[in-house]
Formats: sequence, structure tokens, C-alpha cells
Amino acid sequence: MIREDLSLQTPVLHAIAAPITITQTAAAKLREVMQSKKLDDAGLRVFVSGGGCSGLQYGMAFETQGGEADDMVFEAHGLQVYLDAISLPYLQGANIDYVDSLMGGGFKIENPNAQSSCGCGSSFKPAGEGAAASGAAQGGCCSSQGSAEGSKAAGGCGCH
Repeated sequence: MIREDLSLQTPVLHAIAAPITITQTAAAKLREVMQSKKLDDAGLRVFVSGGGCSGLQYGMAFETQGGEADDMVFEAHGLQVYLDAISLPYLQGANIDYVDSLMGGGFKIENPNAQSSCGCGSSFKPAGEGAAASGAAQGGCCSSQGSAEGSKAAGGCGCH
């Protein structure tokens, strides 16, 4: 028996955009570091953790264990990228680049969710939180807090 009252519909699959972008330059530098450490099969874990002079700090590590059950995993320029569920709302829409200049090179994260950032860019205050009482709101915490004999850096964030 053929039912004529049912219509066949093909489900439409929508591509999900990667939550963060990694530039080709950053991906190339990451692959170079991975090869030098003999981590050719590793992925990149991007995360945030409490700390830094602005409230949260960025972190990147090589993922060699295949990730956690709640990780979002996506590919960027041939790299497997792992992002945990807690870090996702803080990093959604962020861009990771590698900048090389006469003063040195390093990874730079541009984050649309940051209300303010540390002067060196390694920590940030998430949007939606009150203004910082210290120089962190202006991004000046690295040079305005701490001492060279204090924590691991002049500003406490690890940039110096």
C-alpha cells in the first residue's frame, strides 16, 4: 500500500561556524612548534582560567589525549582545536593570530567578549562585569602593579 498523504522531505543540514578563528599564520606557527616537540598527532586546546590581573586569563596547550566528553572539537587550517564548554561563552567569536615583530613574536587573541584587557593581552575582564577599580580597565595593569621582585612578573600577569 502506498500512502499519498505523506511527503518526503530531505533534512537540511546547516553548517555550524567554528566558535573561534585561527589565522593561517597562527596555524603554521603552531604546526612548527608541534613538529619541533614531536607532537604531530596532537591538537590545540584553547581555554580560559581564573587569574591574571584582569580576572580571566587565556591559555593554550597541546591536546594529546583526544579531549573531554563535553569539548567542542573543530578544525582550523588542518589543526584539531578543542574548546571546553566553560570556556566557550568567553571565547565565542575570538580570533587567534601570530604576530612577529622586531620586539618579538607571540600569539595574539582578539576577543569580542572582553570588556577590557591586560596591557600585554594575556588576561581580560569579560563583558558584562563591573568596571575594574585598578588600571586593568584601561589595559594598564602590567606596568602599574607589582614589582620585579614580586610574583613572576612586574605586573603579576606574566608578561614581563
